[in-house]
Amino acid sequence: MGGAWGEAVGACLDRLAYERRYSAHTLSAYRRDLEGLARFAEGLRCAAPSDMTVELARRYVASLSRAGQGGRTVARALSAARTLYRELGLCANPFRGVKAPRTPRSLPQDLNVDTLQGLLRAAPEDDLEVRDMAIAEVLYGAGLRLSELLGLRLSDLDFAQGLVRVTGKGRRERLVPMGRAAHAALKAWLPLRPGNDPLGAVFPGPSGRPLGARAVQKRLARLGRHRGLDVPLHPHMLRHSFASHILQSSQDLRAVQELLGHAHLSTTQIYTHLDYQQLARVYDAAHPRARKRTR
Repeated sequence: MGGAWGEAVGACLDRLAYERRYSAHTLSAYRRDLEGLARFAEGLRCAAPSDMTVELARRYVASLSRAGQGGRTVARALSAARTLYRELGLCANPFRGVKAPRTPRSLPQDLNVDTLQGLLRAAPEDDLEVRDMAIAEVLYGAGLRLSELLGLRLSDLDFAQGLVRVTGKGRRERLVPMGRAAHAALKAWLPLRPGNDPLGAVFPGPSGRPLGARAVQKRLARLGRHRGLDVPLHPHMLRHSFASHILQSSQDLRAVQELLGHAHLSTTQIYTHLDYQQLARVYDAAHPRARKRTR
């Protein structure tokens, strides 16, 4: 990829990295999407972003669908394309009115409280399991994203207050309670932690270098299998279980939004599910038009 498209994609990614402060994971996804858009456009002799038309934008979406890409993947590609035109300051954005095919929303799988208690109750068998247990307890106890867990530094832990400072999407910081179990698991792990950097990662690997996302995913999957879990254990399952259990107990969607670090309440509604029977009981008890009349 070169020419006008290559320059445009490079300039956009630079702005997202250095001005918008997008994460490395998000930048990697945008790079794939924008390079794919550039290849498609160049293949149709569309030499520059300014030459793109609404008709070509629709053909681009159709090509992704024909290639078997799902609605979410197409929506992400469209978001990247719109971002390109926004960051370049081009007035005419041919992707503005183009929509991705709709796909049904599916809730992430969570674990019930008893299953999680059984998973986390057993004593670790070695130092690596001490680390893995601490990872699982922090993900579940504080509801962190995997990227947020990997970004934790020792200075982010406040054991006196029982809080952890988290840097989420868009570099937004929040303070989250970590819970007694996560506190204890971290206390067990930190003396075993390799390296002596007082500002280093909370969860480095055996070499002292920061753990990667894939390493955490593999270790959690192993932990789940080892503890007899009949579904694959992964980081987002623990985050979603955190949100579900808090919501079921409190019915406070706004509080869960703050704990998860969501910018919009609609995002929280995707990641959490309500106990509708409990909601019905609350409605029947509280709404004046729901109460049965007494004679």
